[in-house]
Amino acid sequence: MANKKIVVALGGNALGSNLVEQMISVTDAVKPIADLVEDGYEVVVTHGNGPQVGVIQDAMTLLSRENPEKHPHFPLSVCTAMSQGYIGYDVTNKLREELLDRGINKGVSCVLTQVEVDPDDPAFQNPTKPIGPFLTKEEAEAKAALRNHVFVEDSGRGYRRVVASPEPISIIEIDTIRTLADAGYVVIGAGGGGIPVFRTESNHLKGAPAVIDKDRASELLAEEIDADFLIILTAVEKAAINFNKPDQQWLDDLTPDEARKYIAEGQFAPGSMLPKIEAAVKFAESKPGRTALITLLEKAKDGINGKTGTRIHA
Repeated sequence: MANKKIVVALGGNALGSNLVEQMISVTDAVKPIADLVEDGYEVVVTHGNGPQVGVIQDAMTLLSRENPEKHPHFPLSVCTAMSQGYIGYDVTNKLREELLDRGINKGVSCVLTQVEVDPDDPAFQNPTKPIGPFLTKEEAEAKAALRNHVFVEDSGRGYRRVVASPEPISIIEIDTIRTLADAGYVVIGAGGGGIPVFRTESNHLKGAPAVIDKDRASELLAEEIDADFLIILTAVEKAAINFNKPDQQWLDDLTPDEARKYIAEGQFAPGSMLPKIEAAVKFAESKPGRTALITLLEKAKDGINGKTGTRIHA
């Protein structure tokens, strides 16, 4: 098992919703990742940015409204780049510190990552990706009226703004990530699903008004670096059908066909568990022997060993 390669996808909600919460959360989040490194796995870390990118754009919008000439509008792609920077900064430093405390002298590097999307992707006409903090219905209605944003109820936890979430086509910096991983570094890449960009004339990359789902971007990255495991971390130990209902059933092992059956039944919430299951299915089918795991952060090691989590494999 020593040479197995793993992509670990951290959820943005697991990192807190503000800077203070994040600094506390990251200290705990890196420990299970360090466990995997200590066990000899090659690890690449991705992360979400749903709460963070929404907060950043809210702050930038207020700034630009106060003085639009001095502070023009900050596009969503730029806000994603900002979130990549400050989340990556914390994860890199805390993981490096944790490894050194264990006597592991291993490089940790964060790669600012752009991800190509299709300008004609229908997702731009149907926003589904939740970003920003959870709001009450009244708060959401007030913000929707003020800023012309779209808000939806999110899994019984409150209302959140939703934005376009197009499919990732290619990872611009994949060669850099692969080279660092092959050289023995722990790499943090494709943060927040990557900075969404369109390819235009003269090799120019133009920012897209979207937030790519980090699980779909993580799946693409895992394929591109030929990973053995894709671990998608979330707020529950296992995926479930009939979630939050009296007949709720936790799921242990799924084949891709079984997962697709549940998807067709509408068992998984869009913008929440659905993209995780879809990414897991795609990865499991991409090459024989690949396994996707959905579980809690602190259960990642147990999940790899088959003790918990929802495992999807052919």
